[in-house]
Amino acid sequence: MKLRRGNINDLRELASIESICFPPEQAAGLEQFRRRLEKYPQHFLVLCDSDGKIISFINGFVTDIPDLTDEMYEKADMHKENGSWQMIFGLNTLPEYRRRGHAQTLMNEFLSIARSEGRRGAVLTCKESLIGFYERFGFVNEGVSEGSVIGGVKWYQMRRSF
Repeated sequence: MKLRRGNINDLRELASIESICFPPEQAAGLEQFRRRLEKYPQHFLVLCDSDGKIISFINGFVTDIPDLTDEMYEKADMHKENGSWQMIFGLNTLPEYRRRGHAQTLMNEFLSIARSEGRRGAVLTCKESLIGFYERFGFVNEGVSEGSVIGGVKWYQMRRSF
């Protein structure tokens, strides 16, 4: 396995993986990923198999806004490279590669980078079934998100402070 930063050449592969991992009303589309990769490619980590195929990735921008909102998913221009908080918009692993520690590898590296860049911490939203998974990385459940209702789902905001 090879861990690397994402880039615009990954656009179609990342959008495809997202569409496999999330239902259409919750998944970011090709144009959203294009804007993200153009604005903050350094905040994409991808994990590739020995053939170079992306099997898992994590992404999100940096901001001084402390809570994650749905607007952030759409507006890459809200990224502020020197911001305090690393937002996490998605941690995606192809189904056939799950339960092998790949998501853990990506999350640990993403958090390590955020800490080394002097961020205050990281913020994400997740469904109730994943709260325990993210708590293993030191995230604290702050309750139902007031700013994220994508896809009509109840999202929980999780925060990891450094």
